[in-house]
Amino acid sequence: MPENNLRQNQVHDAYGVRNKEQKLSAGQQRYLRGRKKHRYIVCISRAAILLCFLLLWEFTANAGIIDSFIFSSPTHIALCFWEMVQDRSIFLHLWSTLYETIVSFLLTTVISILTAVLLWCSSKLSEILDPYLVVLNSLPKSALAPLLIVWLGATQTTIIVAGMSVAIFGSILNLYTSFTGVDREKIKLIYTLRGHRWHALTKVVLPSSIPAIISNMKVNIGLCLVGVVIGEFLAARSGLGYLIIYSSQVFRWEGKMIKCDIATYIDILCSLLLPRSFFQIPERNS
Repeated sequence: MPENNLRQNQVHDAYGVRNKEQKLSAGQQRYLRGRKKHRYIVCISRAAILLCFLLLWEFTANAGIIDSFIFSSPTHIALCFWEMVQDRSIFLHLWSTLYETIVSFLLTTVISILTAVLLWCSSKLSEILDPYLVVLNSLPKSALAPLLIVWLGATQTTIIVAGMSVAIFGSILNLYTSFTGVDREKIKLIYTLRGHRWHALTKVVLPSSIPAIISNMKVNIGLCLVGVVIGEFLAARSGLGYLIIYSSQVFRWEGKMIKCDIATYIDILCSLLLPRSFFQIPERNS
């Protein structure tokens, strides 16, 4: 019996797919083909631009048009990266930076949301703290990092706090602005139906602010990475920031470029994964 039911479900699914395909008109099919072709063209164009840039860089370095000692070349960078992979030194530093970035990002996200909710619940508190948040957000974070080292010591906790300091205040302000910009009529409807502030928060404010929360998270992951690298510049014995400073001191520019590229790839990868891993919205079956 279970096998018969499974076969029947498969047959129904097949008929459903066929019916959906038959419902599409010729114009809709042309539109879908055009969209697919557009995506292919965009992906191929991006890859072609990157490939042309690398080939031009390699050619000018080998031909002596640019100084290969200062600008290096893609082959030298690839060989340097492969050496670091073989001796496994890159993985220790990569894990250190990735761990500090993830911890600072998670703490920044949680604290920002909780603080924005607290400010939304108390308009008096928001009026009191608003100028302080603006001032703290405008502080130069690169100048704040040495003070954090003096106050907290040259530890991994200091680097995590440095990563948080870059993103947290701007994130609080953006989320609070999003919370206060929610449609007032929907909140009035909650109160009309004898709802409380908690119902307004959980049924209207937070669901309406999910796009703002996602965009904040995508920005915060890059800012936290920048703050962590700044902290590693000054007070670290491992991490990509430490390797960048070390490569500059020994004039290994290809090594410095590798670390900058890896930091960029971490930011891009995390930004691409965030919406899918945290807020993937299921498709509606028609």
